[in-house]
Order: sequence, then structure tokens, then C-alpha cells
Amino acid sequence: MVDVLRAHATASCVTKPSSYNVLQVLPALEAGGVERTTVEVSEALIADGHGAFVVSGGGRLVNKLTKAGATHFTANVGSKRLLSLPWRIAALRKLIVLNKIDVVHARSRAPAWAAWRAAMAEGVPFVTTYHGIYNEGFLGKRRYNSIMARGDLVIANSRFTADHVMATHKTPEDRIRVIPRGVDMALFDPKAVSRGRVEAVWNKWNVKPDDRVILLPARLTRWKGQTVAIRALARLPDDTVLVCAGDPQGRDAYVAELRALANSLGVAERLRLPGHEIDMPAAFMAADRVTTPSTDPEAFGRTAAEAQAMGRWVVASNHGGAVDVVDNEVTGRLVAPGDSDALARALLGVPGTYDPIAARERIADRFSKQALQSATLQVYREAIQQQSR
Repeated sequence: MVDVLRAHATASCVTKPSSYNVLQVLPALEAGGVERTTVEVSEALIADGHGAFVVSGGGRLVNKLTKAGATHFTANVGSKRLLSLPWRIAALRKLIVLNKIDVVHARSRAPAWAAWRAAMAEGVPFVTTYHGIYNEGFLGKRRYNSIMARGDLVIANSRFTADHVMATHKTPEDRIRVIPRGVDMALFDPKAVSRGRVEAVWNKWNVKPDDRVILLPARLTRWKGQTVAIRALARLPDDTVLVCAGDPQGRDAYVAELRALANSLGVAERLRLPGHEIDMPAAFMAADRVTTPSTDPEAFGRTAAEAQAMGRWVVASNHGGAVDVVDNEVTGRLVAPGDSDALARALLGVPGTYDPIAARERIADRFSKQALQSATLQVYREAIQQQSR
């Protein structure tokens, strides 16, 4: 890792005297809310004349990040091996010094431990984002999770997450800043999606224009509620197709389980598992309804916000961040987690009073990418000011 950092040092962003340099740290830059937010914040930093640096294990979003003008360092900072921790701390310290980093921003637990110690050693502010509600399934897990609450300032992606951080880690409220994940309103705009893009998605999914399409956009993992949605599908009309669009991330056994469940319920022909979807705006337009039936609370629920920005009626589980994102019976419906009967009923019809334009305006007002970017840059300025006192 040290060699990688030295090789990239000359590629550092050019900054003006009044600017600052931010290093974001996360395990990888694959698709996902954390990764996309990292890129969006980097774009805002560059646009505002600051230095944007990211260290991760690499991934499909690296090209987008560097095209925006940010500097990326590829390194295994997400390792959980304790024996490599001193090496990772030393390498991050070198990166901080070489690139005159003013703020270190950790977005995941494993790399956060090394980033925290490196930031402390170099005397720079340490910011964290508490992106999710982590489980505490074994002894010592709460302490492991606690690193995400140790930032000089802690960003929580919803009020639900902020309450959890205060209750679980006793973090004072005056160190927490609630910044919901942001929707790119220009990208997620129904007017920007052509008929051809929608038809391309239908073809990929092997659905017909007159099918009733229910979209569940999430990686294929149990708590995202795919099994609940499949059980609901069995209660819906025969012309209804369920598309579970998401990366299985190597969970082949779970994929097989989903197919077996659909087969046992007689809906195997109406289930689609197309994998990762690149054109999400078109995917939302290709669907009649969108559902996020997570069995565990979502910390925020970005796909529910994006779907509403596209004017789609959303049915979500009634817990976690979805409670803030979905205006129940106005922009969507909230149902009991794990209740496939309730999910099926909620997916059947949309109230005549539903206004997709008003739903989009609500997302623009509360959950836009621009709001996230502006608020995050303000946190960086605040952290630097606190450090200089």
C-alpha cells in the first residue's frame, strides 16, 4: 500500500490557498449507497475548489470518481486482520502527509479503525458517517461498531440512525449531524428517460409492456425482503411480474433459495433476477410499482426516495428511515415488516389522490443530492474550525 500511495502522490488535486483537502476512506467503490455518496461528495468538493481524495479497494465507480477530478488510491484498507492494522495506519499517515489532508472521513467500520488512528497521529479532524444499523451478534461487536460514533463529528443518514447512535454509543447529540442521502434530481427525472431506454430494460427483464411490473431494487441479501416479496407475488394477479434487481454479491445459495421458493409457490415464471441494474432511472420508469420490503430497518432508504423522484408509488416496510422517506398514503404505503399479505394488498392499487409531481417535489425539497453535498461540505468546514480552536 505504501508504494501505491507514493506513486499517486504527484496526482494530487490542485487546490487554492483557501481550500481544503478531504480523504474519504471505504472498503470498495462498487455500486451501493455508500459508494455513490462518496462520489457525489467528491464531485461537490472539486466543484467548490477543494481537494477530493478517496482510498478504497477499487470497483466499478472508480472511473466515475476520477473523471470528476478526484484522486483515487487502491489499497486493501477494508481488511479486518488485526496483524495488518499497524501497516494500514502507517500507510494512511503517509497519504495524509503527502497530500496535505485536512479532514479524514471514514465511511465503513474496518477501514475506520486505521483511519481514526492515522488522523489522530497526524492531528487532523476525523469525521464518520453512520450509514447503517449494524448488528451486534457476538461479544465485542458493539465496540467494533463504535468506531463509527467516534468521529469529531458524526454524520447520520436519518433521524432514525441519529437516535440509534445516541442510544447505543452514548454519543452527544451536539456531535451528530443528520444528512439524508441525496437523490440526483437531474438523473432521476422522468422527462430525461426515453422510451428506448425503458424498452431496453423491459427486454433485459424479459417482460412485456402490458405486464404489471413490481420492482424491488436492492442487492440480493435476506434482510432486503426478497422472500417476503415473492410470497406477496403469489397473492397478486397472474399478469404481475416481480423483478428483484440487485447484485447477489456471491450469495449463490440465497439466489437458489429464492428460485426454489418461487417454484414452490407456483410463481417461478413471474420472478425475474436480472442482477445489477445500471440504468436505474429507466428501471423505475419500467415498473408500475416499487417496493422496499426490508425485514430489518433501513437506515435511510435511498431507492425509495429515487423511486418517488421518478413519480413511482412506493410500498415500504414501516420502520427505520423509510418512515421519513415515504409519506404514508400520500407518496406510498408503509406496511408491517415481513407481512407478505399486507404487502400484496398495498401493491394492488394506488389512491386516486396520488400526485406523482408532488411526490417528486417533496423529494427535491428534502432529499436532493445538492442538499447532501452542501451539508457535508459544511461539516468539513466545521470540523476544521473546531480543530483550529
